[in-house]
Amino acid sequence: MADRKAELERKKLKLEQMRKEREEKNRQRKVKEGGEEKKVAPTSSGQSQDLRAQTDELLSSLGIPPASGNDSQAVVQPVKETVGPNEGAPATSAVTTQQASRRKAKLTVTKVGETNIPPRENVTYSKETQTIVVDTTEKEGHRFGARGPWDYYDEDTDSIDVHPAPTHHKMPHVENVHPTLTQEDIQKQEEKPSAPATKDSPVTMVKKVIELSEEEKKQIMMTEEFQTFFNKTTRVVERALDEEIDIFVDYAGGESEDMESDLRAGERLKLQRNFFDERWSKHRTVTSLDWSKQHPELLVASYNANEDSPNDPDGVTLIWNSKFKKTTPEYVFHCQSPVMSSCFAEFHPNLVVGGTYSGQIVLWDNRVNKRTPIQRTPLSAAAHTHPVYCINVVGTQNAHNLISVSTDGKMCSWSLDMLSQPQDSMELQHKQSKAVAVTCFSFLSGDVNNFVVGSEDCTVYTACRHGGKTGISEAFEGHMGPITGIDCHNVPGQIDFSPYFLTSSFDWTLKLWSIKDQKFLHSFEDNSDYVYDVQWSPIHPALFASVDGDGRLDLWNLNNETEVPTASVVAEGGVALNHCRWHGSGSSIAVGDDVGRIHIYDVAENTANPKMDEWSRFVRTLQELKQQAVEREEESSLGSVSMTSPLR
Repeated sequence: MADRKAELERKKLKLEQMRKEREEKNRQRKVKEGGEEKKVAPTSSGQSQDLRAQTDELLSSLGIPPASGNDSQAVVQPVKETVGPNEGAPATSAVTTQQASRRKAKLTVTKVGETNIPPRENVTYSKETQTIVVDTTEKEGHRFGARGPWDYYDEDTDSIDVHPAPTHHKMPHVENVHPTLTQEDIQKQEEKPSAPATKDSPVTMVKKVIELSEEEKKQIMMTEEFQTFFNKTTRVVERALDEEIDIFVDYAGGESEDMESDLRAGERLKLQRNFFDERWSKHRTVTSLDWSKQHPELLVASYNANEDSPNDPDGVTLIWNSKFKKTTPEYVFHCQSPVMSSCFAEFHPNLVVGGTYSGQIVLWDNRVNKRTPIQRTPLSAAAHTHPVYCINVVGTQNAHNLISVSTDGKMCSWSLDMLSQPQDSMELQHKQSKAVAVTCFSFLSGDVNNFVVGSEDCTVYTACRHGGKTGISEAFEGHMGPITGIDCHNVPGQIDFSPYFLTSSFDWTLKLWSIKDQKFLHSFEDNSDYVYDVQWSPIHPALFASVDGDGRLDLWNLNNETEVPTASVVAEGGVALNHCRWHGSGSSIAVGDDVGRIHIYDVAENTANPKMDEWSRFVRTLQELKQQAVEREEESSLGSVSMTSPLR
């Protein structure tokens, strides 16, 4: 520890000695510089006297008299007057020292390197609307510099291509847009003599077609826009070469928002194909139609007798295939009585059921190599003895029955395994009166017990198969002719519309009903002939189809219009359409006529497919129709009172 202190003391002494030596050297250097200045002063004074003498000699040689001694003394006189007599020597020394310090500056030429470094540009990205601006500084000048006093808008860009030139903040530039010139206006301007263009007059530029080089063509072909166009058009051309269907389907959905008009959607009802067979369907009337649920491409149609061929079977049932382009039926079935109704057995895809004019129920099986029925019901009082216009298979896979109703008012329930006698039968009578001559019937959606029937006496009835009130329960009057078709609403959705049903009649009208109200909600009176059939769309809650004796197929969308149909088409040949059936997909509809021909129509996608709000809109439509029905009843009641009141 003592050694450490001794070492520190030695270092302090050494530092002190070094500091004293440094101060001594500085003092000696200052003394030496002061002596040199004293020596320089006389030398400078002598040199200045020699220079003056030389100047006087030069002026004398040129004929100019030299300056007198008084003048030279005058220059120095102000200096001598400012000093005292005892201070003359120090003043002279100060003047000479000042003259010595004013040395001439030596100038040299040097090269200056100029470097221009632009300011850093801030590149930002904004998802807001990009405003295209125009630089107006050239027109308005730079009164306020690069940024004007009202330039509050910043120029945003979403491109990563940054130009070296600095961007300027500027206001959007707005210019007047002249109206578009039509072809006639352009021709008129070309015919008129050319006038000098003014500032406000539009200038029509006629672009010439420029021939592109091979390199430019390759550049265009490599662009993304050209590749997108080329890929889309090649797909369309490939479809056009191989198919005969609509080739302009855009699966990308680029034009889905603009497809609400007829021009975009094409025809709302477009004829796809016809089913007709010279041997079996010629001179026969189509009496019923039904699509298969197991095989959606199969359609069964029944026909009545051909009066021109008495040797042929009176009843014919044909199964057509809409999947292939073949013109002959898949299967041909027949029996000895005209077939008035037919359907596929829902839970037995190989069985076809038919109701005949004689009252028999017949059953065909396509697995059996024969065209005649494999089973038939007996002609007895226990079964039907009048024409059977209504047959349907209801129930589930494990518990189902065949329901048939004839014009004698008898309703029978059958098992497809045994048609020798009905499992259950019931007489349809209203208030103990005569039997109801049923022409059509329909079960409520999801219900195998309650159903509605249409009759020849212009009345619609509700009925029940089981329970305390079996048979006819209520009557709905409103039509003025026999009921030809009836269909209950069965479109699934978030709202239940099963109480509503439609009817068609010989009185040229269609009517909308509810089982909760015995008065019709609305009457559709746009037809001018018998309306033979009506059916709801299987997927659209407010859409239904109807056919009439004028050969017209109508589509009604109640959410759009309740007075006129949304789409209509008239079958060629002046035929009468008497049956219609929607395909299960809701995208096509089959109609039959009175000459044995079946027409398959495709329904436009924007008409067939419902939007998300169709159910809620249909609720509002029904409320409006109910309100109109109440007002109509009030007006009719007031009219009846005024007619019966006595005159005063």
